[in-house]
Amino acid sequence: MQNEQRVGILYAIAAYAMWGFLPIYWKSVSFIPPGEILAHRILWSMIFSIVLVGLSKKWKRVMEFMKKPRSLLLFLLASVLISANWMIYIWAVNSGHIVETSLGYYINPLLNVALGMLFFRERLDFWQLISLLFAAVGVCWMAINFGQLPWISLSLALSFGIYGVVKKLIQTDSITSLTLETVPVALISFVYICWLQSQGVGSFGMADWGTDLLLIGSGIATAMPLLAFASAAQRISLSTLGFIQYLAPTIQLAIAVFIYKESFTDSHLLSFVCIWIALVLYTLSRTSIMQAWQPSFFKRRIEKRT
Repeated sequence: MQNEQRVGILYAIAAYAMWGFLPIYWKSVSFIPPGEILAHRILWSMIFSIVLVGLSKKWKRVMEFMKKPRSLLLFLLASVLISANWMIYIWAVNSGHIVETSLGYYINPLLNVALGMLFFRERLDFWQLISLLFAAVGVCWMAINFGQLPWISLSLALSFGIYGVVKKLIQTDSITSLTLETVPVALISFVYICWLQSQGVGSFGMADWGTDLLLIGSGIATAMPLLAFASAAQRISLSTLGFIQYLAPTIQLAIAVFIYKESFTDSHLLSFVCIWIALVLYTLSRTSIMQAWQPSFFKRRIEKRT
């Protein structure tokens, strides 16, 4: 059992590390318009996932979902949400906003708490409520100091958060899910790529072979972290996964500041400190010590819930 847990932790670290280093991948094709990168990512993700479905013999499971109108609608919604998330992320990375993308994925777990309360009537305990307040202070501080809401961070967190809600309504493995999520938009992506190529402005086959490999590899770069994550989720607890997930935005933040020299002011730091405090409180909120320190009103709520 301990060996399985160690393997699970390694898979989780691998998954979140791959997600963390993705900005470097997208930066390597930053001379290509974001919409074209997205189209290739969707198309090659679908092709790669179909190959994996064939190798793992999961066609029956895919066909079962395709026969259910409700499931198809949910997968279509998931497809739109994840495509929007990918587009914003690729554009933000290649436009010099990696700091904001990292903030978005720090906020995401906290937003998931709020979405759970909204869609699934999950109750917040005292420390989860305090963590949300700290996160709100961090976002508001950034909005006040920069004269606008951190829309990149919020749109990434919101699109991925609602995507998570939809995924919770569809219980299936990651490869089946990725296949059915990319199919609805893959045809649009293919037509768009063909149109670009016909106009002589497409990047595939027009530049060096390294660029072609990077565009094809975008499907692998999308699927591999998902596979590692699925393997991790089978072996370790969700609380452990929840703790390791902060590795990805931390790597992104380090890449932004130390490799690409993005601006990280005192105002950024204060906002991030608020988010980090929120994450620490959220992560520790389910421990017995923190639950014992809750006001009596919240303790009674938890007792009723359990």
